[in-house]
Amino acid sequence: MTVTNALRLVKTAGIPFRTAEYQVVEDDFDGKHVASSIGMPNEQVFKTLVTTNGKKEYFVFIIPVNTELDLKKAAKAAGQKSVQMLPLKELTPLTGYVRGGCSPVGMKKKFPTYIDETAQLFEEISVSAGMRGLQLIISPDALSEFVSAPYAALTD
Repeated sequence: MTVTNALRLVKTAGIPFRTAEYQVVEDDFDGKHVASSIGMPNEQVFKTLVTTNGKKEYFVFIIPVNTELDLKKAAKAAGQKSVQMLPLKELTPLTGYVRGGCSPVGMKKKFPTYIDETAQLFEEISVSAGMRGLQLIISPDALSEFVSAPYAALTD
């Protein structure tokens, strides 16, 4: 198995986790494909989205793959007037990760991060392990504590 920066950091911190690999379908960034491939319900597989307030400040939101980020709720959680999705061309230079492989763990810089409150319903959730084809399965509370991410209402 490939060891990514995200996996190294979680392992070094002594946080229990497991991984799941899946077949990457080119140009298919549907998290529901990931969920079915690793045998977890959509509600338990989370995607990592990066936003900006337009003032060179960035915010990370972790939400279930079967939901959409509510930008008003996201802005409220982050204490901002508004946020918008980061343009795709800026994702890799900013985070070090590619679309479909963006992990909330191990970005180039630490950004304010928020996890959708529904994560608390599960003993474990799945997030990207830092590359397409590899998921990190971890306790939501452990992830929340490790990346300093409070829970918030982020989706419709």
